[in-house]
Amino acid sequence: MQNRFYQVFDTERASGYRPEGDFRSPFQIDRDRVLHTPAFRRLQSKTQVFWSGEYDFYRTRLTHSLEVAQIGKSICHWLRYSSDLLSDDFFIDEDLVEAICLSHDLGHPPFGHAGERSLNHFMADYGGFEGNAQTLRLLTERIFSQTRKGMDPSRAFLDGVLKYKSLWSELRTVRGKLPKNHFLYDAQEGHLNWAMGGNDFPVELVPGEVRDAFKSIECQVMDWADDTAYSLNDLADSVKAGFLTVERIERWAEKKGLRPDEGTALGSLLKAIRGQRIEPFVGKQIGRFIQAAHLVKATNFLSAASHRYSLELVIDEEVRAESELFKALAYEVVFLSPQLKQLEHKGSYMLRRLWEVLEKRYVLGEAIDGQDFALLPEADAAEIAAAEQPEERARLICDFLAGMTDGYAARTFRRLFEPGFGSIGDLVG
Repeated sequence: MQNRFYQVFDTERASGYRPEGDFRSPFQIDRDRVLHTPAFRRLQSKTQVFWSGEYDFYRTRLTHSLEVAQIGKSICHWLRYSSDLLSDDFFIDEDLVEAICLSHDLGHPPFGHAGERSLNHFMADYGGFEGNAQTLRLLTERIFSQTRKGMDPSRAFLDGVLKYKSLWSELRTVRGKLPKNHFLYDAQEGHLNWAMGGNDFPVELVPGEVRDAFKSIECQVMDWADDTAYSLNDLADSVKAGFLTVERIERWAEKKGLRPDEGTALGSLLKAIRGQRIEPFVGKQIGRFIQAAHLVKATNFLSAASHRYSLELVIDEEVRAESELFKALAYEVVFLSPQLKQLEHKGSYMLRRLWEVLEKRYVLGEAIDGQDFALLPEADAAEIAAAEQPEERARLICDFLAGMTDGYAARTFRRLFEPGFGSIGDLVG
């Protein structure tokens, strides 16, 4: 049965290519292309909360993405079951949502958000760095290394990944300073325009948070699935790692003026920790968060062009508040702890040293100690040498660093800067 929710506008690809004879839907093709890319596999060794490889049970960017995809698909099932606005032949495609969820962190660099902030700092003179913008760059320009033309995503898939829709230079103009995050690269304006079907944003959708709130329904589902996973699954890792204990949570609650009484969100969390039942608690909460999602009709400048913009996802206020509470708890007790900040500093230090030597050698074209050392793989060096502008060369260096796993970045750092580490054999393969 045909799903009337999607039209040619949604399934169109920028190249104009329409597969003939493929038994898969356009969105299944998008999902399958993502699953089979090295960029997706590298997520298994990139930091989610704790450094990848420290212990087997901690979540990485890969397991986080898989969990977000599962939650996203479950939200689709729930909405199709519960909403009068959907039907058996008019529904949000779960394969499309799965592809979007699997892809939402593809562009994140090694060492988590600390790595993202560091690369944005290094790229301040070259247009900045942002994880979501880097995801867009991978999907449209870089993801297949042999062609360097991207994976030719469908419009609905590409648009679903676009959490942010403001350009770096727009935010710089509006705010009068360099953007910290939540932007697209200026060179991606064409991809943004194509995703919007060539429609200009209305004047009321000013760059920044207002425009970023304008998302397709699939992007909204992914966003809530990501929030759910971040606020609950990362919480479980923090408990298992010993960062979130009963004592620390109680101290935090007292400082915030909160009472973790029985029946409250904090009270239920403390009860689960005391009973060593954090995983069942998280599982039950995920179910609550999924069923807190509802649909309402929306009217905007794209709702006539695509049903993807004719619906808005609404979350029950109580559940939304719980999500924000758990995120604040994890951020203030875990992410700001000296233990994690020390590791973030180490990761940032390694990236800074790598950036400095690669920028000097390949962007600025300066010799290092009077010599032109070959520091990059031959194919990467050749592509950088062919780039005419410093901004292009810097972006390619940034691509190289952002694509690294935690372990590869650490090994490369040690090989370049640590006497006694590495051999000629390390360069083979």
